[in-house]
Amino acid sequence: MDLYDLLGLARGATLIEIKRSYKRLARKYHPDINPGDHAAEARFKEITHAYETLSNPELRVRYDTGDGTIGTGVVTFEFEGFDFSAATSEATTFGDLFAEVFTRRAGGAQPARGADLHAEISLTFDESLRGAQRQLTVTRQETCRACEGTGVLKIAEARCHRCQGSGTIRSRRGSMVFSKSCETCGGTGRLVQTACGACSGLGVEIRTEGLSVRIPAGVGDQSRIRVPGKGNAGPAGGRAGDLLLTVRVEPHEGFRREGDDFYSIVAIGVHEAALGGRVDVPTPEGAATLRVPAGTQSGQRFRLRGKGAPSPRSGERGDLVVEVRIALPKVLDERSKELLREFGRINGERS
Repeated sequence: MDLYDLLGLARGATLIEIKRSYKRLARKYHPDINPGDHAAEARFKEITHAYETLSNPELRVRYDTGDGTIGTGVVTFEFEGFDFSAATSEATTFGDLFAEVFTRRAGGAQPARGADLHAEISLTFDESLRGAQRQLTVTRQETCRACEGTGVLKIAEARCHRCQGSGTIRSRRGSMVFSKSCETCGGTGRLVQTACGACSGLGVEIRTEGLSVRIPAGVGDQSRIRVPGKGNAGPAGGRAGDLLLTVRVEPHEGFRREGDDFYSIVAIGVHEAALGGRVDVPTPEGAATLRVPAGTQSGQRFRLRGKGAPSPRSGERGDLVVEVRIALPKVLDERSKELLREFGRINGERS
C-alpha cells in the first residue's frame, strides 16, 4: 500500500502532519492497547514503516522519486515470545524496533537529480546592455571521489560486528522479544563493504569551486541565468542539478525599461511644440535626433526604432519611447510676455 495512504495523508504533507497522523494511528493500533490482536499488530508495523520512511527527508525523497520501495531486500520482524529477564537490551518504543531498517543505505537508493543552487549577481545598467563576465565561488555537493557516489567501500570479508556474525538483531519491548535480519550485513553475518569514511556513507562531499560566468548582453532586472550541472550532485549517481543566477540591475536615472524597450521623458519649449523642429534626446549610446512635428502636445510619445536594449536571445534591439513635456521658461521678460498675449489674441484665447 502507498505509504501516504497508510497514514491518511496527501503527498505534500508536512513533517508536522506526518507526526500527528502517526501518533493518532499508533495509539489506535499499538499492540499494548490491542493484546492478542494480530491484525492490529500488523497494521501497527505498517504505519510505523510509513512513518519512519516519510519522516526521514532522505528516505522520503528516495521513496517519492523511486519505485515506492526502500531497500532491495524484504525485512521481516518475528515475535519470539516473552523474556522476563534483563539480559536483552530494551527498546523505548515499537518504532525503535524498526527504525534502523529504514535509515540504511545498502543499495536501495535510486539515482535522482541533484538539487539546484541559487545565487544573485549585480550589474550596472551599462553592464546589463553590453554583457559582463563574473567570477563566482560556489560551494556545492559533488560526487564523492573515494566511493564514486556509492557511499560504501569494499573491504576484506569479516564478521559483522553489529550482529556478532549471527545475521539477526534481537530487541525487546517490555517482556516481548522481537528479532529482525541485521541490516548492516543483510542477514549474512559477514561484511564485505563498509560506509565510506570520506562522505560518511552519503555518496557526496562538499567542495568549493571557482566559476567564470558570462552574462549575455541585454539581461534585465530579475532575469535568471541557468548554469547547467553546477548544482548539487544527485544521490546514488544521479545527474547534478543546475546553478540558477538571479540578476539584479541597478536602475538608471534617465531610462525606465519594460521588456526590451526603454522609456524616457524629454522637455521641449513652447515654440518647438508649436512650430515643430528637431531636438536632441539622450539614448543609452549617446544623443539622437528626434523630429518633433508642429502642434505637438505635452505628453505625446514618439518611438525611436532600435534604440532600446538588445534581446538576450535574438540580439534584436528594442525601441526607445520618448514622451515630450512642454516646459515654460521660469522667468519671462516683457517682450516674451507681450508675444504670448498676442499669440492668445490671435488664437482666440483669453489673455
